[in-house]
Amino acid sequence: MKIYSEVLGNIRTSQEWKDRLAEAEIDEIYLDQWTAQKSRFLAKGLSGTEYPVALARHTHIADGDIIDYDPATGHAVVLRLELSPVLVVDLEGIADKDHDTIIRIALELGHAIGNQHWPAVVKGTKVYVPLTVDKKVMLSVLETHHIPGITFEFEKGMDVIPYLAPHETRRLFGGAGHESHSHEHDHGHIVHYHDHGDGHPHYHDHSHDHECHCHEESDSIH
Repeated sequence: MKIYSEVLGNIRTSQEWKDRLAEAEIDEIYLDQWTAQKSRFLAKGLSGTEYPVALARHTHIADGDIIDYDPATGHAVVLRLELSPVLVVDLEGIADKDHDTIIRIALELGHAIGNQHWPAVVKGTKVYVPLTVDKKVMLSVLETHHIPGITFEFEKGMDVIPYLAPHETRRLFGGAGHESHSHEHDHGHIVHYHDHGDGHPHYHDHSHDHECHCHEESDSIH
């Protein structure tokens, strides 16, 4: 069985490869955000064909990466990423405030995010928070805290990737919680609200999901 061990190019970022594959028969492999952080896995293309992938460790997979191309047959294999949206909180509106105000607002935001146990990545004036519960719940948490001077909205995961280093990408898309499980069980999604007496309602999620990666091989491919 052939093992696919290198990225030949990228159909999204390389005009040369776009032209080369314009008439090719392309089999696309769609990877979820957890599998995309791995360098070794067994995936299935849209054609139903299975592909054992064993890239160099710490390889950062990008949407559109080409792992196989045969000019003789005109057949190519392309990796596609399916990334969850990211909550982007922008603090640029307080950048010109006095130090005390900046510190106070930053701490308020840290409290709001930390109280929910959400991981986050800080880049400049922006804080990137991975989707961990329902979008409406995440937005409600920030809206309820009424933190002045900040803006927040969800952005597509693929639109955020260019601004992140590989380890930050893994934190947002590989650390959201379920990459180590081998079976998928969805036991529902329960979110409850209560007040700690500080005037701010709090939302807690009690999801119990397990992501299936039955075809993954973390260290070796047979």
